[in-house]
Amino acid sequence: MTATIAPDREATRPAPTRRSTQRRRRPRPLRWVILAAAIVVALVMLAPLVLLVLNAFKTGGDYSAHGPLALPTEWSLKSFQDYLDRVDFLRALWNSVVIATLVALLGTLVSLLSAYAIGVGRVRGSTALLAVFLLATMLPQEALIYPLFYGAQATGTFNTVWSVIVVFTVLQAAFGTYLLSSVMSTLPPSLLEAAALDGAGRWRILWSVVYPVMRPTLSVLMVFFFVWTWNEFYIPLILLSDQSVQTVPIALATLQGQNSIDITSLNAGSLLSLLPTLIFFIIFQRTLSRGVTVGSVK
Repeated sequence: MTATIAPDREATRPAPTRRSTQRRRRPRPLRWVILAAAIVVALVMLAPLVLLVLNAFKTGGDYSAHGPLALPTEWSLKSFQDYLDRVDFLRALWNSVVIATLVALLGTLVSLLSAYAIGVGRVRGSTALLAVFLLATMLPQEALIYPLFYGAQATGTFNTVWSVIVVFTVLQAAFGTYLLSSVMSTLPPSLLEAAALDGAGRWRILWSVVYPVMRPTLSVLMVFFFVWTWNEFYIPLILLSDQSVQTVPIALATLQGQNSIDITSLNAGSLLSLLPTLIFFIIFQRTLSRGVTVGSVK
């Protein structure tokens, strides 16, 4: 009885030639061009932030003597102190956090419920409804400010955070409904039919089947709703005239005088206003990237 030994594949594989190894190690010119373009774009995007940091730590005399592009001769916190003395930043920060958080949560919830009715429920006139939602996102805020102002006065919500919360929840939910309904319409009918055959009702299908699939998209939508609401200026400026309910962008705008602007204090306030959103993005960076890449139905 003889035993046959199978030849080793690694031993029989031809050794790589010198030309092939050089071809593998040789970088492609296109890669270097893309890398250089990415570095240039990154520097261009970081330039305003660098200038903001440099001018925030300058004094008024240093800024007037050397201009905005020079390094600070002495790193000073006087601009931050002047900004905090003139503006109730903690109050404005709390108002912005409350408004942006509630709008992100309520807007995402309303978007999920309405998109479920349109994208999965197949309600009549869904195309017309989506056109109305799309139109609501395209209308300029100047066209909406008069009805919103008189509506806030009639409902007694003027100069309260609830006036802005209700307005932006509706506006953000219009965009969210348009987006989520398009995604839900692509769900395989067999998945929903299998859940219905198992005895699941509409609410059970929503929270046990549709919601797990849509959760990455909902996370991305919630992050965008938070940032968009945080940066809103025009509507909160009209509906929140009282200083006790003003948001961070409105508090920052109070530094602009009639004939002059304190540039260093404005840069310090802008840096303080930027930090919460920057921290928010750092915390939810993985959620955002995961929600963008995950889109398939398991």
